[in-house]
Amino acid sequence: MSDKQIKPPGETTIVVAMSGGVDSSVAAALLVEQGYNCIGVMMRLWAEVAAGEGSTNKCCSLESVHDARQVADSLGIPFYLINVEQPFKQRVVDFFIEGYSQGLTPNPCIECNRHIRFDYLLNYARRLGADFLATGHYARLRRSPNGQLQLLKAVDDQKDQSYVLSVMGQDELRSVLFPLGEYTKPQVRQMAAERGLPIASKHDSMDLCFIADDDYRRFLRDWATQAMRPGPILDRTGHLWGEHAGLPGYTIGQRKGLGISGAAEPLFVVELDHARNALIVGTAAELGRDCLIASEVNWTMDQPVEPGTRVQCKIRYKAQAIDCVLYPTTNGEVEVRFAEMLRGITPGQGAVFYDGDIVLGGGSIAR
Repeated sequence: MSDKQIKPPGETTIVVAMSGGVDSSVAAALLVEQGYNCIGVMMRLWAEVAAGEGSTNKCCSLESVHDARQVADSLGIPFYLINVEQPFKQRVVDFFIEGYSQGLTPNPCIECNRHIRFDYLLNYARRLGADFLATGHYARLRRSPNGQLQLLKAVDDQKDQSYVLSVMGQDELRSVLFPLGEYTKPQVRQMAAERGLPIASKHDSMDLCFIADDDYRRFLRDWATQAMRPGPILDRTGHLWGEHAGLPGYTIGQRKGLGISGAAEPLFVVELDHARNALIVGTAAELGRDCLIASEVNWTMDQPVEPGTRVQCKIRYKAQAIDCVLYPTTNGEVEVRFAEMLRGITPGQGAVFYDGDIVLGGGSIAR
């Protein structure tokens, strides 16, 4: 963090995005201990109304608000709760629904970082006069010899969150801090306990915070009824193998739960044919691909790499980074050619590019 520092800590104001969880609480504690003027801010996000209850988002439940405020009080910093329900619904939830309705498998966490955390909240922090926005993400920043900021993987590979941070460019990176990037999760929990923070043993929050019961299929049946229509299960020859319960209930590479019997060899989901509302299945040999096209690509250095650049690419949050070659096109897309066949390439998911620990950027898998 020191390579970004211009003013002394006592003259530097940092808005800390707080969730009531361990990570953001320890991030705030570390910055306060270093002498920064910190302001805790928590966002109230949209959530569906659960049966017999009000609207409850797991990331900002009443309990989480209480925990975040209690931590802020213990640290002696101001705490604000801001309402972000409308932009979150429009930018994240509707994106999630629309993506599945088009036969894609979207990643709402990437969109939340793109539009809510590092746009809406970052601009809110700037309006407060803050110098930086800090979050509890596990990632690192480093200034390169040419003065640009590099986004790096976290030290803790198991908790690394650089994949969902690939939406940022230089303007955002100059204004953010990730105090936990050099630590492991066990170390962070230990620091919370040593400081007597009331959330030291609290469980980590889960993805899809806006879904009341964690059942995204049920959520889509309620909110995207047209997308959850039954249709045929076909192979590439057009042979009918059965009926699916709605395309959003399936993912590329899925084998179990298809209700298929009598095939000479195991069949997997190889395509979601939105135009025909058909689930296309095939053998393991038909599933593999060694190339993808990524659209809406963002580059953390604000400019694309040269065609033919050899890097690594992750096609899912928890996937291994695979060697590949990038070929940016003139229309903002990138052709990604892999060194091996991959089974899990799924339209709608993020394709994020790495040069070792450095995050170069990423986009959405189009095809």
